[in-house]
Amino acid sequence: MRYILILVGGLLSGCAVQTAPVVTQDPTMANFTQVVGRVEPVAERICRHESQTANCNFEFVIDRRGNQPANAYQSLTDNGRPVLTVTAALIDDMDNPDELAFVLGHEAGHHILGHLAKQQENAAAGAMIFAGLATLTGGSQADVRSAQELGAAVGARSYSKEFELEADALGTIISYYAGYDPMLGAAYFARLPDPGNRFLGSHPPNAARVETVKYTLSQIESHS
Repeated sequence: MRYILILVGGLLSGCAVQTAPVVTQDPTMANFTQVVGRVEPVAERICRHESQTANCNFEFVIDRRGNQPANAYQSLTDNGRPVLTVTAALIDDMDNPDELAFVLGHEAGHHILGHLAKQQENAAAGAMIFAGLATLTGGSQADVRSAQELGAAVGARSYSKEFELEADALGTIISYYAGYDPMLGAAYFARLPDPGNRFLGSHPPNAARVETVKYTLSQIESHS
C-alpha cells in the first residue's frame, strides 16, 4: 500500500475533486458516455504522472455483441494504445454511475500499473520453467508442450490476485478524483459470486476487495 500513499500524495498537490455530473437519463449507454467524460482525463493524468513512457491515450469501447457476458478488460492496439472494453451486459448490470466509474478506473489501473506486460512475462517464465522440467525428466515432445501450456497458465495467475487488488486501489483513486463515490462503486462486488481465496484463482475474495477500497479511500480522505 506504500505505492498508494505516494500516489495520493502526488495527486493532492494539483488534482481537485470533480463534481459528479447530474444524470438526467436512465439509459445505461448514455451514462457510459458521461462517466467516461469524467474518468478519462483523471486516468490519463495519473498515467502521465506515473510514467514518462507509457501510452496514456485511453480508448473506451463498448462491446455491443449480445452474446457477450458481463465483462470489462484491458488490451493494447498494435501501436500500444490502451483500450478499455466494457460489454453492454456489464453496463446493464450497473446500478449507478459510481459502479461504472469504479470499473473503468479499475481497468485503467491495470494499464497504468503495467499488469498486462507483467502477466505476459510471468506466463513466459512459467512456460520456460515447466518445459525445462519436463525435458529434464525425459518427457516426450507432447509432454513438453503440455508442460509449457500448464506453466504459462500457472505463471499468468501467479500474481493475479495482487494485481486485482492493486487495480482496485488505483480504481478507487481514479473514481474518487473523477467525482464519484468509490464505496458505492465497490457495492458491485456484493452482486458478484465470491471466488473465495482459491489457490491460483484469478480474483481475490470480494471482502478483500472491499477492504482495499475502504483503506485507499481512508488514505485519500486523511490527506485531504
